[in-house]
Amino acid sequence: MNIKNTPPPKGGAYARQAAMLCQDAAFQLYLDRRRRFKNQLTESQLPDGTHNEDDAREWLCAACKINSRAELDSNQAACQTFRMIRNRFNRWRARQKGVSPQ
Repeated sequence: MNIKNTPPPKGGAYARQAAMLCQDAAFQLYLDRRRRFKNQLTESQLPDGTHNEDDAREWLCAACKINSRAELDSNQAACQTFRMIRNRFNRWRARQKGVSPQ
């Protein structure tokens, strides 16, 4: 009996969007400020610039309950969570720029 090893899922459009989001310095700043607010920390306890790309990837995977961003394109619940996170970030970013979200 010949059993093929299934290759890990390749990332599609949502996985690429998630990768770009994690590389975005504004998203990393959003995570700094989100954690600071959620945990009632001061800026000296958690300064801006704390989260990096790897931290953002780990946080996003944990929030979406996935092991890899590639799963976003095949896991409907994870994709829905990712879209919600992206929308919240975009609203936050618009407020930072003084632009009202649409």
